[in-house]
Amino acid sequence: MVKKSPLDPTGQGFRVNGSPSRRSVIKGVGAAAAVAPFALSAPAVLAADKTVRFLNAEPSVDSVRAMRFAAAQYEKETGIKVQMDSVPGGKAFEKLQASIQSGRPYDIATLSFVGDVLLLANEKKIVPLNSIISKYDWGPRILFPMQGDNYWYPYDYNLCWINYRKDLYAAKSLREPGNWDGMMGNLAALTGDGENQLRHGIVHPIGSNGAANYTAFGYMWANGVKLFDDDWNVVLDSPDILPKAAEYLDFMADLTQYMPPSPMQSDWANLVGDFQGGIISHTPGTGRLIDQMGLTMPEKAKQVSSFLFPSKDGKKFAVNHGYDGWVVLDTAMTDEALKFLEWFSDEHLINFLHSSPVHYQPTRLDIYEDPRWTSHPAFETFADILAMQKRVLNDPDVIIRSIDTEGPEPDVRAGKVFRSYALPEMIQDRVLNGTSATDSVRTAAEKIRKIIAA
Repeated sequence: MVKKSPLDPTGQGFRVNGSPSRRSVIKGVGAAAAVAPFALSAPAVLAADKTVRFLNAEPSVDSVRAMRFAAAQYEKETGIKVQMDSVPGGKAFEKLQASIQSGRPYDIATLSFVGDVLLLANEKKIVPLNSIISKYDWGPRILFPMQGDNYWYPYDYNLCWINYRKDLYAAKSLREPGNWDGMMGNLAALTGDGENQLRHGIVHPIGSNGAANYTAFGYMWANGVKLFDDDWNVVLDSPDILPKAAEYLDFMADLTQYMPPSPMQSDWANLVGDFQGGIISHTPGTGRLIDQMGLTMPEKAKQVSSFLFPSKDGKKFAVNHGYDGWVVLDTAMTDEALKFLEWFSDEHLINFLHSSPVHYQPTRLDIYEDPRWTSHPAFETFADILAMQKRVLNDPDVIIRSIDTEGPEPDVRAGKVFRSYALPEMIQDRVLNGTSATDSVRTAAEKIRKIIAA
């Protein structure tokens, strides 16, 4: 029997503060929400047949195969067809908006940004999933209820940590770093190592892009930096936080000596390709890298392990938060879409998660104890990483944070900061422009105040 639990076990509510206007919400989520402003008011059309239209934003071959297998099984059992359309994750919200504008909205869709969920819920384009959510026991910082209603079903944590080569560590008798000095020492030991054809230690994108937002700030969260207090006041440059943020920027400046040239131009492809090609010995990212390597270079994949972003003093560690989930839209097929999602959750979710088992870290706590989940071969090959994933959910010394979930509750203000790239620009001021760390922090804090006031 599946345990029941409160909808928000961490107390991190997700509400529409002051019922923001449609204009302010659309501005808040940035460019992705700029698709035809009248799109949100387009009328839904009646379903011409018994087909649930599902916008899937997990386009890998194995994930699509798992989804289509479930859809075929559901049609066989119920007579309801589930049409799967797959797009890259970064295109999902744009595609969903276009479907609403056309008058044929998808019935279920994948989203990866709580600002997009907020936009659609505020416009009453998606429906609550309370009856499904309440059936399960959820991990921390993953449900985002809005005024008591849960509008999305999160299926993976998508956390960002540091991947590294165990064989290279063993050859140099290195240990996983417990603080920034240890990190620097390991990078120095493995940089310019001609025997293993490695020339650099790590890559951290610092350009104004999503890769920097996602992979560059783990050390900052570990060091105790916050952007807002409980009243949405910017505290980045406060007496308590500024020194910690400045330490982080100086550390990032020191890290660049162990990075490939031009970190401003580094992006997602470098995080994966440079590591697979032996150009770097460490890379920030998720388990997706490991799952991909398991398919194309399985022996090298076995040499990959991971550790968390350490703080300067080693007292705290962090992972950068990420997540993916499904929403159900208000359409003529809503009832059928809800039935399918609940059936899929009970019958086929684990099979879907197995399509990328290290990357798709479960959000439901009951799955961790399900023998179907732990039967996957990855639990033997990558036992250390999968054990770490489970541990971080309840370890008081591990911080789970991200730019877009900063603040007392998920809100368009954090979304604005995320889309503005104010924090990558803070790194650029210190690393590229030679601005002092404290001045770079103060400049970023002022930018954030103007962004959230707009």
